[in-house]
Amino acid sequence: MWQPNTAQWRLIWAAAVLLILAWPAENESLAIKAVHWGVDPAQTLPRTPGPIAPGLGDDPEAVQEHDAEEAAYYYMYSSSRISRLRLQLRDLRDPFDPSTERQILVGLAILAALTIWRAEGKKEAR
Repeated sequence: MWQPNTAQWRLIWAAAVLLILAWPAENESLAIKAVHWGVDPAQTLPRTPGPIAPGLGDDPEAVQEHDAEEAAYYYMYSSSRISRLRLQLRDLRDPFDPSTERQILVGLAILAALTIWRAEGKKEAR
C-alpha cells in the first residue's frame, strides 16, 4: 500500500489547511472570520458609517446621531496606526466572489494532488 513520504505529507497538510481556511461559507471564509474575531473579539469597534438614509436629512436628531457615529469612527481611525489597521482588518472581505473562490481552491487542490502524484512517480523511477 502506498505511503506518502515526508515531503508529500507536508504538501498534503498544507493543501488541506489552505482549503479549510479559505473555503467560503455562506458569507465569508474561516480565515476572514478569524481575522475579524482577532481584531475585534468583543465587537466594540465603531462601525463604518454609511450615508444618511434618504428622508432623514430633515430630522435633526437622526442627523446628529449619524454625525456622532461618523465622529466616533473617524476619531478612532485617525488616533493611531494600530486602530486604523484594526478597522481596516475588521472590514476585510474575501477577495473573490464565493463561486469563483471555490473554483480557484478546487483548481489548487487538483494541482496539489498532481504534484504529489508526480513526486511519487519520481521516487519510483529512482
